Amino acid sequence: MKGIILCVMMACLFPCDLLSAGRKENTNPDDRAKGPAWIKYRGFIGGMMIHTGYVGSKDLNITTLSGIGLGQKVNGAPFGLGGSIKFLFGKHLRVGAEGYVSTLTYGKYESHAETGWGGILADCVWRCGKKCRIFAGGTIGGGNQTNTTILSPVRDDYIAEECISYRKYAFFAIAPFAGLEYALTPKVNVVLKIDRLINAGRSRGDFVSGPRLYLGILFGHIR
Repeated sequence: MKGIILCVMMACLFPCDLLSAGRKENTNPDDRAKGPAWIKYRGFIGGMMIHTGYVGSKDLNITTLSGIGLGQKVNGAPFGLGGSIKFLFGKHLRVGAEGYVSTLTYGKYESHAETGWGGILADCVWRCGKKCRIFAGGTIGGGNQTNTTILSPVRDDYIAEECISYRKYAFFAIAPFAGLEYALTPKVNVVLKIDRLINAGRSRGDFVSGPRLYLGILFGHIR
């Protein structure tokens, strides 16, 4: 996420025109002759987003040190933060990167699963009126998930608890997504996006997945 934020700040220094909704396509034959239109760099758009949704994993079965089996359901609404940056080529193609951290609190004793992921993204964007754009694409990358499952009350700050399970592992991430961007001003856009994070590597019974809904603000320079 630090790298993505730094890219957004550096991109703000690019000598491009500010994003404007409804700008007409440049049809100058001399400009078209400079190279294929579909790969012509036209600027960038990026910013930060918050998200929620409904996610969960398979029910967990935890065995205590005394051999007692305890069950725990894992589901609920997560909350998280992250960001993305996309570089536009031609009319429709965008390539960039994104990264997020998402935390789900579940169970009677406030167990939690924290998922962090990021990677390279690509999508296609289409205008829908003067101020709206719709897009669809996907992200490929990796991440880490940390599960802390608490199955008994935590009474004292400095005494070890028996009924706590801790797991942390890496995973190969694929996240298809789709969304809508709306231009509030020539410089500022609101984005609404939905995705689903998929563990494309080794199967994990406690991997948290489900639809996540994102809302954020984007800033851009588009030629």
